[in-house]
Formats: sequence, structure tokens, C-alpha cells
Amino acid sequence: MNTKELKITAAEVRKATWEMIYRAKTGHTGSDLSCADILVALYFNALKQTPDTFSDPNRDRYIQSKGHAVEVLYNTLAARGYFPKSDLLTYSQFKSDYIGHPTNHINGIEMNTGSLGHGLGLGVGIAKAAKLNHKDYHTFVLMGDGEQAEGSVWEAAMAAGSFGLDNLTAIIDHNGLQISGPIKDVMNSEPLAEKYAAFGFDVQEIDGNDMAQLVTALTAENNTGKPRLILADTVKGKGVSFAENQAVWHHKVPTEEQYQQAMQEFDVEIERLRNE
Repeated sequence: MNTKELKITAAEVRKATWEMIYRAKTGHTGSDLSCADILVALYFNALKQTPDTFSDPNRDRYIQSKGHAVEVLYNTLAARGYFPKSDLLTYSQFKSDYIGHPTNHINGIEMNTGSLGHGLGLGVGIAKAAKLNHKDYHTFVLMGDGEQAEGSVWEAAMAAGSFGLDNLTAIIDHNGLQISGPIKDVMNSEPLAEKYAAFGFDVQEIDGNDMAQLVTALTAENNTGKPRLILADTVKGKGVSFAENQAVWHHKVPTEEQYQQAMQEFDVEIERLRNE
């Protein structure tokens, strides 16, 4: 896909995610919308993996450590063809496999996640195994910025730097908000760029809602001998005017009026992108 097509796909994924949350009456809305561009850039461009190659031992791996944003992951996988979009009509219903955090019962999901602080450690283990087995697949891990308060993140970061895992890319969805308020007020983890650099990472800071910047960063060859950290500055609730940069939308279900307004905003944005 070219950049324009990726932008349109991300907007469509946001719309589908918003609709699914409204229908199911549950979901981490703001967290989903902030990282939609990241997931689309991964699954439709950077990740060497397809629905047909998900069982291939040489596939790239993706771990979503911020597992509470599962709704946007499901919708990205459905858009990519890992399973029918109609499957998501059962989201969060009794006996559905499509539950509120990632589960490897679903095609395309590597690991069960959701307990924050675990994903980077999993990624380090997978990337280290690739080195030991002389495999060339790459491992990507998406974390939240609120997650950086977990001590296990920094144990994993220390190991990644120590092992020189240049086959590992960590991404932080850096929207500045968590469920209880601004990161800086709850547990200030800044300066993240300097901290990861000190732990031995090659750090890149980008606009995480800019598709061109995401594609460049996620596909760039890593010749540094270090693991890579992409600090992706994003907007919580991206794409919905009244939800953007609002901590209350971390986990919130829209009313009928809010649902309709946002759906109209998504349609306008999709049409604008198509006419660019």
C-alpha cells in the first residue's frame, strides 16, 4: 500500500473500532484510536507476515503489550484478512473468543497480553531466541506510555540493550494520558528517549499519527547493533473531535449522539483522504 491507502485504511479501522465499541458497550476507546496508525503501518507495510504465513516459523512477530487496546488490534487484523470482519459482531459476548484483551485463540495474535509490563520481556525472549537459532525474523512490541511505570519494562530494556538485540523494535504509544490522568501527574516516566538510550537503544522520536513517518521508521534498516525504540507521539482519542486528548475517553462508551457525531467525522475524513 502507498501512504494514501494506508491513511484511508487507518481511518476505516478507527471507524470500525468506534462502531464495535458502541455496539458492545465496552472498550478502551481513546487508547485504541491513538495507535490505529501504528497498527496499520505494521500490518499493511512493515511486518513480514500475512494471514497465510502466520504459522511460518520465519514470520515477523508482533506483541501488543498494551493489550487493553485490543479492539483496534482485532479490527486491523480483520481488515488485513486474518479472519472475517463479521466475526467481530460477537466481540465481548458470552462464549466469544473475541474477548477484552488479546488471546492467541485468534488467528494473527502471538501472545495473550494485558498485564502491563510483560510485553517487552516477551519480545526480548523472542528476539533472543531468533539470535540463538540464527533466524532473521524481526520482533515488534507496542507499549503504552503509562506502562513505563512498570519495573519489568526496564528489566527487559536492560536485557535488550545488553544482548544487542538489533532484531527488536519497541514502540511506545506516547499519548501522554492514562486512565487516571496525565502521565506526568500520575507517575512521571520522562525523559523516555534519554532513558532508553541509556539502556542501549537506538531511539527515534516521531509523530505516531503521521503515516509517512511511521512507515519510514518501522521499515528502516537497523545497522546500529542495538535494539530500536520508536517514541511515537500520538493523540489520545485521535479522529474524534470531542475525545482527543481527553483522559476520560481512555475507557468510555459513546452515547447514541456521540456515536453518530463521530461516525460522521470519520466519513468526512475518509472522503477527504480519498480526494487528496
